[in-house]
Amino acid sequence: MDKAGGVRRIVEHLGCAHDEAELAALMTAGRAKLTAPDQVMLDFGGPTAMQSAVVTGSRPAVLVEAIQTAWSALGFEQVRDEAFFQLVLARIVEPISMLDRARVLADLGITPVHRSTMHRCLRRIAERGYRDQLATACYQHAAQHGDAALALYDVTTLYFEAEDEDELRQVGYSKECRADPQILVGLLVDRQGFPLEIGSWEPNLAETQTIIPTLEAFQARHHLADVIVVADAGMLSSANLKALDEARLRFIVGHGRSRASCRQSP
Repeated sequence: MDKAGGVRRIVEHLGCAHDEAELAALMTAGRAKLTAPDQVMLDFGGPTAMQSAVVTGSRPAVLVEAIQTAWSALGFEQVRDEAFFQLVLARIVEPISMLDRARVLADLGITPVHRSTMHRCLRRIAERGYRDQLATACYQHAAQHGDAALALYDVTTLYFEAEDEDELRQVGYSKECRADPQILVGLLVDRQGFPLEIGSWEPNLAETQTIIPTLEAFQARHHLADVIVVADAGMLSSANLKALDEARLRFIVGHGRSRASCRQSP
């Protein structure tokens, strides 16, 4: 299903099961549809209820419980703030504004906190360092269930459906040819694609100028002396390569395979 503007649309119907064999076949077909062949799935440390449960209804509680399970598995419960969880939950379910989050939460069967409480929550996020706490939890999870010694870095842009610009959200070069205010986002992940560090900048900043600040923040936060970073060739300029070398960081440059003409001897 797809939901846009409050309207649900059936994208594809796989069929109905009348016995266990037909159900198993439909479950296999459904998993194949949901999993892209070139994309791995996040592993929260083994089989979980989210991965093995069979959903037999459309109750919103199923979705809420799945998100709460992932929230707990990642160690995010250390941030004990119900308003913050509601804010995150609403944005995961539907990319809406903070003013509209009450509608989304009500649809999920949750009594939303008051708007003033949500505004105070935004101040607490900065004052209490929620970002640092969540980043630490992400790193600990990655270190326990994978390998955080090798990290991959890339950037993208996020646009906002707003008319006015500010110091961060500005109209800039858009790969999607959009004229909306946007920001530049840099993401550092482990080899499985699990997020480790994130940064945001104004969109007109050169992408090559974002990798060093992100890596320095990642090292300082977790007191790391050695990290291997993987990035595409466009990200690692000569200045960045020099800075990485001076910081004693190892790196792997991803580059397209060169095309060389080949001639066969007579």
